[in-house]
Amino acid sequence: MNMQQAIKMTAAETALVDAYTAQIGDLPGDGAVLSLRDTLVHELKTAGLPTRRVEAWHYTDLRTLLRAVPAADPTAFADRVEPVVPGSSVLSVRNGQADIKSVPEHLTARSYTESLLDGSAVAGLSVLGSDDAIGRINGGLVRGGLEITVAAGAEIEAPIEIQVVQSHGQAHTRFPVSFGAGAKATVIERHLSTNAEPSFVSSVSDVTLADGADVIWIILQQQGPADTHLGQIRFDLGKDAKLHLFVINAGGKLVRQELHGRASGEGSDLTLRGINLLGGDSHTDLTFTLSHDVPHTTSSEIIRNVVFDRAKGVFQGKILVAQDAQKTDAKMSCNTLLLSDDADFSAKPELEIFADDVQCGHGATVIDIDHTQLFYLLARGIPENKARAMLVNAFVAEIVEELEDDEALVEALEDIVAAWLEKHA
Repeated sequence: MNMQQAIKMTAAETALVDAYTAQIGDLPGDGAVLSLRDTLVHELKTAGLPTRRVEAWHYTDLRTLLRAVPAADPTAFADRVEPVVPGSSVLSVRNGQADIKSVPEHLTARSYTESLLDGSAVAGLSVLGSDDAIGRINGGLVRGGLEITVAAGAEIEAPIEIQVVQSHGQAHTRFPVSFGAGAKATVIERHLSTNAEPSFVSSVSDVTLADGADVIWIILQQQGPADTHLGQIRFDLGKDAKLHLFVINAGGKLVRQELHGRASGEGSDLTLRGINLLGGDSHTDLTFTLSHDVPHTTSSEIIRNVVFDRAKGVFQGKILVAQDAQKTDAKMSCNTLLLSDDADFSAKPELEIFADDVQCGHGATVIDIDHTQLFYLLARGIPENKARAMLVNAFVAEIVEELEDDEALVEALEDIVAAWLEKHA
């Protein structure tokens, strides 16, 4: 007789299961949603959090790294904060509760809680596979978020800031966002903490671009130094759709940001740019997968990492080219400045190609500051700390400058990067 021995749950696993048990009568959802929640939490309880034995989590042993989870506090309150770019349309979710006061023309938004209550959210709560810990945690505990639709042909000039703010405790949010055919918009998905007390945050965005849509989507993660952030974005690109995806990690104690996409329409194009700013004893993992499913699709990914102190960073990037996806053009690179002997960065770029008429490549570098360039600045009377900061800033600045069509946005992001470097360099 075969008997499967149940794992002994860690303190963090126990806290997550207990959080669900404590809220089970209060979590929103119809019968189908509540049944799925039960399944997801049961899987978490029986399988546990992923360890390094799970290939997708090899460099981020979540079961070991996540040592504690703060209790959920339904009375937690977070103040509204000013947007990154003045004049942006702000749609905020504070401590998991949506605050929709005004929306721009051609955009509709409603609380994700309503989607849970009427059952329309159930299909989107499915996990991406057996190793999708973020989807499992979020699906089991999600309370709110926003469901957003941008009308076909709409051109929204001012940035849309989805502002996800929490003070402490737990927050689990979801953001299904669809862009109609030919729609154009800039979205800033901003995550930040307003309190020094620890927070545990999970957030999943499901982004769909219809044919010809052209979208800039910026993920700006600015959690506190004691916070855990588990983020995921899933995206699907229609015919001739263009997605410019920018990720800036500038905070958090334990961070895993996943990007999972499909180029499912001919002529679709993805531009991914990432900046990971790592300091202290933080651990940040940026994991990316993209499936080119049809012919004549393109993608370009550049990740820049700056690592100080005892920080540890991870980039995992995997591009899959299906057999029918001829004429695919995909290029991926990961470049790291390792600025401390105690710091660590692991890079794992991958290509999996089944088509025979493609142009694909990847690469990774890990270096220190160029001492010739440093000497050049020192010889001109610039203090060493200032010279090093200038070189580090130049290393990441060219990523931000690709948003040259929006000067206010470039300036705001450059200020965020410069402020972080001034604090840690």
